[in-house]
Amino acid sequence: MVRFSATRYDEIAQRLGYRFIDKALLRHALTHASTRNASDDYERLEFLGDRVLGLVIAEELFRLNPDQREGHMAARHSQLVRGETCAEAGRALGLGEFLVMGASERSKGLALNGTVMGDVVEALIGGIYLDGGLEAARGFILSNWKPMMEKPSGHEKDAKTFLQEWALGRALPIPAYRVVKREGPEHAPVFDVAVDVAGHLAAEGTGKSKRIAEQEAASHFLQREKIRQ
Repeated sequence: MVRFSATRYDEIAQRLGYRFIDKALLRHALTHASTRNASDDYERLEFLGDRVLGLVIAEELFRLNPDQREGHMAARHSQLVRGETCAEAGRALGLGEFLVMGASERSKGLALNGTVMGDVVEALIGGIYLDGGLEAARGFILSNWKPMMEKPSGHEKDAKTFLQEWALGRALPIPAYRVVKREGPEHAPVFDVAVDVAGHLAAEGTGKSKRIAEQEAASHFLQREKIRQ
């Protein structure tokens, strides 16, 4: 089993802003499967931490945005709980130096890999939840997610990106685009494109290219459903 020195535990606690009572949970959260000890890696804690993160972020968005519609909060939630955002939090904490993994994997730079870093952060959240309860996990999340939550919201994003994140935030399939009609000469075509979102009527858009028409279709859908005006 992986072990850290007392000094190492202190260093990690200072970095996290949380001191584990059950140090085995911390070891599990920082241990990659490449150590080939399936009972000692972070994957089970990652599963739990992902759910705790989702709950805390959803509650915070609900509290901070009393006038926002569900659709906007769902899209914002999707941004804040995705792996890239977790990895950003992990890099800011400098967690890469504490990860336990096989020598070959570390030499390949896996300790700084975005997917691995995101998974480790979720595992740490799961570990903190088991060790100190929901309030401890909430404190860790809100402290480390504050910079991301203060960034401009999804209103800065183009319509297609916003619609995709909204759909994923509701556990829907990625919106599908299809050309309904093409008119005009070869050198100046005009496209009619429809976007299909599960459980909703299609919305259409028109443009001088498929890309423009897709953006128009996504924008019309968001406006019609009163998700983004």
